[in-house]
Amino acid sequence: MSRTTRIAGTARKRGTLLACTAAALALLTTACSGAAAPSGGTGQAAAAPGKDDKLTLTVYSKFTSREYEVVTKALGKLKAKYPNIEVKHEGNQDDDKITQSIRGGNPPDVAISFYTDNLGAWCSNGSFQDLKPYIERDKIDLNQIPDAVRSYTEYQGKRCAMPMLSDVYGFYYNKDMFAAAGLSAPPKNTTELFEAAKKLTQFNPDGSIKVAGFIPTMPFYANMAQYWAPNFGAKYLGQDGKSHLAEDPGWKAMFEFQKKLIDFYGGHQKLEQFKSGLGDEYSADHGFQRGKLAMMIDGEYRTAFIKDQAPDLKFATAPPPVLDSIAGQYGGGFTTGTIIAIPKGAKNAGAAWELIKQMTLDTDTLVELANGLKNVPSTKASLTDPKLKLGDEFKTFLDMYDSGKLVPNPSTPIGDAHLKAVNDFAEKWQAGGVPDLTEGLKKVDQQVNDELAQKGSGG
Repeated sequence: MSRTTRIAGTARKRGTLLACTAAALALLTTACSGAAAPSGGTGQAAAAPGKDDKLTLTVYSKFTSREYEVVTKALGKLKAKYPNIEVKHEGNQDDDKITQSIRGGNPPDVAISFYTDNLGAWCSNGSFQDLKPYIERDKIDLNQIPDAVRSYTEYQGKRCAMPMLSDVYGFYYNKDMFAAAGLSAPPKNTTELFEAAKKLTQFNPDGSIKVAGFIPTMPFYANMAQYWAPNFGAKYLGQDGKSHLAEDPGWKAMFEFQKKLIDFYGGHQKLEQFKSGLGDEYSADHGFQRGKLAMMIDGEYRTAFIKDQAPDLKFATAPPPVLDSIAGQYGGGFTTGTIIAIPKGAKNAGAAWELIKQMTLDTDTLVELANGLKNVPSTKASLTDPKLKLGDEFKTFLDMYDSGKLVPNPSTPIGDAHLKAVNDFAEKWQAGGVPDLTEGLKKVDQQVNDELAQKGSGG
């Protein structure tokens, strides 16, 4: 499953992934105050444990149920090298609990987070230790990790986390519906996507939507601004580190495309009425799985849901369509993933690093995790390992991962506030609440830049 899958599994909706509360941000920005002096956090790598050393490593993660068992088994593989080290895996520990433990001076030895959104804050305030001394000491070649994945585990050149598994967002389409509509291949650009959506959409006699070719509104399933942005060449921040959405042609093209599709369906209200009859994103009644939606953007984890909940569905996957003017970007898309780090104040930092190396760089461990969790393994070697058994539809995501065209979210000191601002704007825009697109985006820029300036001044 993916990070967003796991959120749903704990009754947390995808929209709230972006809703970083004021209390949580306050904890992030003050996490380093009052914490104990970190083991190995003085710019030097803490020594690795001796083979016969006896100690217990505490690991926090948000994994639960079946996923918890898969990860616990992988963590236990450390015993092959260090037979006297015990790993205590505490599941259902979210970002807030990790931050609180650091702030209180009683952190775990290893922290695993489903989200990359808070990495900038954790790196900049020292909540997660700098891993550079360990990487240099052990001569770790980071080139074995794709560029986009390396970028979402560091902030302003400081590497304070490693990638454990990745999510890649691709394109799903119903093969029977394509055949019935005379479509022989998935769309590669937004013009083709629009034309395919028109051919695949079915209306009831009263004009209401019976089957939607492609739903353009946000938030809905995996429709979020950050998942769409790479397909339009849209960037959150400029080279100066500030928000320039109003000047970025990609954002304008994305929102104009969204409105064009909404108008085709007869307006926002008709789409909302149709969506209200679709099942929850992670239920067996998901719209795509029940034949009510012909095409969609979603993560690689959806392949496992379909196999489990709709095994008779004939579907295929492809890279998401891109804006016509950036045809060379086809084959890429959005990526994010689970991260793993040594918190400030960890009691056994040296042993923690040994565990992190195994969970992020050991091919056998990564393949075992990928097969068990249905995520993309996060090193190039693990992508081609013969023991990787994820199915034909999954190959699209492995190819995208190795394409060199993936784009992650930028890490910032304001957590996910910039993501939330754009998605909030998308909701107003699609509902007709924004009369001027450029002026509306300028207001988003101002909001984000004000928050960035406040953090830059120590606020």
